[in-house]
Amino acid sequence: MFRPLELYAGLKYTRAKRRNHFISFISSISMGGIALAVMLLITVLSVMNGFEAELRDRILGMASHVEISSGRGSLSDWQSLEKEVDRRVENVDGAAPYISGEGMLRTGRNLSGTLIRGVLPAQERNVSDVSQHMVGGEFDSLEKGKYRIVIGAELATLLGVDVGDKVDLMIPEANITPAGIVPRFRRFTVGGIFKVGMYEYDRGMVMIHMADAATLYNMKDGVSGLRLHLKDMFDAPDVSRQLQVMLDPGKRVSDWTRQHANFFHAIATEKTVMFIILSLIIAVAAFNIVSMLVMVVTDKQGDIAILRTLGMAPKSVMAIFMVQGSLIGVIGTVVGVALGILLSINIEHIVPMLESLLKTDLLSADVYYISQLKAELHEADVVRIALLSLVLSFLSTLYPAWRAARVQPAEALRYE
Repeated sequence: MFRPLELYAGLKYTRAKRRNHFISFISSISMGGIALAVMLLITVLSVMNGFEAELRDRILGMASHVEISSGRGSLSDWQSLEKEVDRRVENVDGAAPYISGEGMLRTGRNLSGTLIRGVLPAQERNVSDVSQHMVGGEFDSLEKGKYRIVIGAELATLLGVDVGDKVDLMIPEANITPAGIVPRFRRFTVGGIFKVGMYEYDRGMVMIHMADAATLYNMKDGVSGLRLHLKDMFDAPDVSRQLQVMLDPGKRVSDWTRQHANFFHAIATEKTVMFIILSLIIAVAAFNIVSMLVMVVTDKQGDIAILRTLGMAPKSVMAIFMVQGSLIGVIGTVVGVALGILLSINIEHIVPMLESLLKTDLLSADVYYISQLKAELHEADVVRIALLSLVLSFLSTLYPAWRAARVQPAEALRYE
């Protein structure tokens, strides 16, 4: 005979055609509910992982891993500082100075505020990837004294300009002239247009040559700071602390984990909350196993009584129904994991199909930080979700199985 007996009987009950079709229906609903909940949880967490990774990459494509600035507003002799950092900090693989400020772009009747970053194009490539996202013109068109400007695609659309057009850049500093105090401005030629896919930068940032920025802001040989690119972005807090100890107290050191701490903390909190909420869906689906098994126990009281009369121990009866309920949970979990992985892998193709079918933009660039939905499947998330589903399914079998073990043979057989 098949051993162990409890497993054999549990599998037999699961495969058998029940007289009560409603029980079969509840069993199918329980299995489908667990599969659906597991699929949704895997997909949602994968999408949020992809959102976080994509957003982090896009932010750090424009921002810096570590930034050194001066408490006095201007950082002098940045070349010596760059050599010292390169010599004493092993994890740094790129550095670039910058001058930052705020200004206003004007062309005709169109006007828009913007962030200004003065850069050295050759070194800027070491710390950002804006040069890889040019949709018009050339990033290397930024040359000293040529007064060319590189702007984001959204800002170019707003101002109605293209490569080669003229724009007036005004900064919040004044020149004293015989006619009075007038804002300081300079006419620039659009040398390039970039699109990094993040509305905040595509709409609100421009780049000019650092020498031109120094002339506008009267910085002379000083810069606003030095941007560092690390081999491993997650080492930024350690490098930041190392630099803070190494440099004199007049210099400030910050890293991307502090500059965007609230933002990424909010994403982490949202992921945790979504995991808890969707886990409750798995719990609700698993509770259907309770009602199904209770009805099965009621339906099979005669069989239970016969098994008990033949000498089967209560714990063995309990094991039979635990096997039956757990099998439903296992099948639902396996199906849900398979569907969740399949959906997560193909989410990038499914969303455009839905947008085309519904004729609407689900992720508008001017509303969301990113306009393309991507998923990043983590093995740890899949394992955690599968284990959670299996544990809840197993726990759902305990009460009905305990009731089955308490069936008294004499009482059950009295009305048979």
